[in-house]
Amino acid sequence: MPLFMLHHRHRADECAAVFAAWNGFDSPLRGTSATSSCQSGGHEIWWSLGSASQEEALRQLPRYVADRTVVVRITEVEIP
Repeated sequence: MPLFMLHHRHRADECAAVFAAWNGFDSPLRGTSATSSCQSGGHEIWWSLGSASQEEALRQLPRYVADRTVVVRITEVEIP
C-alpha cells in the first residue's frame, strides 16, 4: 500500500479550531499520535499513513484540516 505524509499548516489563532474539527469526525487517525510543532510555536502537524490514494488519505482528515494540508507520497529508504 502506498505511504503518504500529510503536512498540515495553520496559524496560531487557528490552533483551537483545528483540534475542535476532529470532534464528531470518524477517522482511523482519531486517538492516534501525530507529530506537531504547535506547542513550540510552529503550528504544523504531520501524519504518516498508508492509503490507496492521495485523495483517500486526505479524506481521513476533517474538511477544515484537509483544506490546509499538503499530501506527499513517500517511501522508506535505508540510510547508509
